[in-house]
Amino acid sequence: MLRGLYSAGAGMIAQQRRQEMLTNNLTNAETPGYKADQGSLRTFPNMLLSAIGTDHLQQYGTNRIGDLATGVYMQEGTPNFLQGDIQETGNLTDMALLQGVVPEDEESGQNAMLFYTVESDDGDVRYTRNGNFTIDGAGFLTTSQGHYALDADGERINVDNEQIRVNAEGEIFSADDDLLGQLNVALVQDPAQLVKEGDGLLRYEGENEVVTAIGNDDVTYQIQQGFIERSNVDASQTMTEMMSAMRSFEANQRVMQAYDRSLERAVNDVGRLG
Repeated sequence: MLRGLYSAGAGMIAQQRRQEMLTNNLTNAETPGYKADQGSLRTFPNMLLSAIGTDHLQQYGTNRIGDLATGVYMQEGTPNFLQGDIQETGNLTDMALLQGVVPEDEESGQNAMLFYTVESDDGDVRYTRNGNFTIDGAGFLTTSQGHYALDADGERINVDNEQIRVNAEGEIFSADDDLLGQLNVALVQDPAQLVKEGDGLLRYEGENEVVTAIGNDDVTYQIQQGFIERSNVDASQTMTEMMSAMRSFEANQRVMQAYDRSLERAVNDVGRLG
């Protein structure tokens, strides 16, 4: 009986975590460049049940009855790097990164991904798909959260004012057609090794080196000025999954309540008869 309590409790915890992940996705449905997290439910190893004292029922030399499930858990959410829709804004500092041909990771079979490189609050390099840039008081190009955009040399890009022109390769020109710098586009071979940090930033924890896609003949991309990449969250599908998670949580909750009532009767009524 206690095994059933544990299984129902594990199911409630798994659905609660799934609900939290889906809620976070829905909250960021309008965040430019946001990549929806996706999780999957897995079962704990099953227990093998065998009968004792039933030698006359043996078949094939075993007393095996069957397997007993021991509950489920939700694996850590992983970002879905599918490119979001492109939306025109008309802002000169908005730049959507359109991914073309990229190499495939030999181990996972997953396609590489392209990202802008930015500087975190700690001065480390981070990666983002959020092209909703702005210009700070000193004339540097930053994300809307204040993180400096970097060029291929890891240097901040000073553009002075918003009157800029950006070509498909990410080169930034002034109103007088002077070259001010070039946005770095990083090539991440194994994007599954990227970890979300908040503010649209991703930290790379893989072993492969992250290189620039600029001048790489195996990579094609295009930067569109005046556009942003929208979140790839499907709001209607996410709400449907949230309702499903809630129903599953409530079903496990009812199972746990039924076990609780059974235990209460076992303690009070059966104990009284003894």
